[in-house]
Amino acid sequence: MSSTVVSSQEGKLNPLTICKSVPACCSARYNLALLACFGFFLLYALRVNLSVALVDMVEPNTSLAKNATPNVCPEHSSTINVPRNTTGEKYSWDADTQGWILGSFFYGYIITQIPGGYLASRIGGKLLLGFGIFGTSVFTLLTPLAANLGVGYLIAVRALEGLGEGVTFPAMHSMWSSWAPPLERSKLLSISYAGAQLGTVVSLPLSGLICYYMNWVYVFYIFGALGVLWWFFWMCLVSDTPETHRSISHAEREYILSSLKDQLSTQKSVPWRPILKSLPLWAIVVAHFSYNWTFYTLLTLLPTYMKEILRFDVQENGFLSALPYFGCWLCIILSGQIADYLREKQNFSTVCVRKCFTLIGMIGPAFFLVAAGFIGCNYALAVAFVTISTTLGGFCTSGYSINHLDIAPSYAGILLGITNSFATIPGMVGPLIAKNLTHNNTVGEWQTVFYIAASINLFGAIFFALFASGEVQDWAVSGYRLHRN
Repeated sequence: MSSTVVSSQEGKLNPLTICKSVPACCSARYNLALLACFGFFLLYALRVNLSVALVDMVEPNTSLAKNATPNVCPEHSSTINVPRNTTGEKYSWDADTQGWILGSFFYGYIITQIPGGYLASRIGGKLLLGFGIFGTSVFTLLTPLAANLGVGYLIAVRALEGLGEGVTFPAMHSMWSSWAPPLERSKLLSISYAGAQLGTVVSLPLSGLICYYMNWVYVFYIFGALGVLWWFFWMCLVSDTPETHRSISHAEREYILSSLKDQLSTQKSVPWRPILKSLPLWAIVVAHFSYNWTFYTLLTLLPTYMKEILRFDVQENGFLSALPYFGCWLCIILSGQIADYLREKQNFSTVCVRKCFTLIGMIGPAFFLVAAGFIGCNYALAVAFVTISTTLGGFCTSGYSINHLDIAPSYAGILLGITNSFATIPGMVGPLIAKNLTHNNTVGEWQTVFYIAASINLFGAIFFALFASGEVQDWAVSGYRLHRN
């Protein structure tokens, strides 16, 4: 039984009744979800554009050993025969250096996770998220200059981008703790965070086209400028809470506030000890770490796999690298709707939905990722299996990914900062390990990369299924009574 129903049985105003008079269309909470969706769209576009541009920034002889073995796939014939722009600067960066460049983002990203969650709980998520994306956009605009100055400058700029992005997810989670009614969490959060996958979908092929027809420097100029433009809209249209929103309807404000009344804490201090001793939180940590190992490995190295193993050119590379994330984006949107339907209409418990969706979103990708390693140079099957693997991962957005709000809405930003700190480690070491395992870019070497990712995914899914919870924890509310979501 949800906490909102508990409230109505105590003679309070039933938010489920109010909800019927508060349409989703054009509501303040769904407007926030859409604007956040575009923000995360740009956030991931700013994050992944280097993965494509790097293929064009590096001298060909540097990225691939020329002593090709029989395990490397034959050249893939391209049907596109359009002269490409070759004016972009080329750099002599070997595979290890490229791994450091791709991983440097996460060295900044991990630092601001927990501080970001804490600051969001104190000053609100609007400013933190807004300036996080703004700062990332500015440093993206400086990326070509940094590359010309030297690899050390480029690594430093990428790390600074990571510092800016590190506060964004905790800030957004903190905002949703005040904006998302319990029975709409899956839908609202899936809409906002689906922007990340959509940004990957658009950024990968568009970056490939920009590199092909223009120059790789414009990849950073275009997306950086769009990020600055988004910042102006965010600062003008968004409020931290329903109480401070200038145009929200009275009915919607009352619906949101009454639905969250029994789930929020009024204590000012953060219960750090109970938080760190909470097993449900560590279940999210393990699942988040495991999922991100696969996600970040593919996010940063899929364009390289498409080029060096499947031998697609830069145009095909961008589109085919984006295909898995298009499937994931669709899955995130649909799974969010399904998850809340099961909870609201079919009376599934929150913990049941979170565990089932996490199992599907982690075991499914593990299976198809291993399968992708077995089919060798079959181009169609390789792309299909990687696409299915990444698509199924979208179920996790309605699984462990929003479980922070189920167990401790008041501290959701801090909890996400904690779990995302651990989940950033794969982004730091995953590309380095994968690059070190694929010096010769053979099919067998990439099989090892896929096996490691699949094994970690499987472990995380089992751990979450055993120890996750769907109930607000006793340390997360003042004057605790049991509230089942």
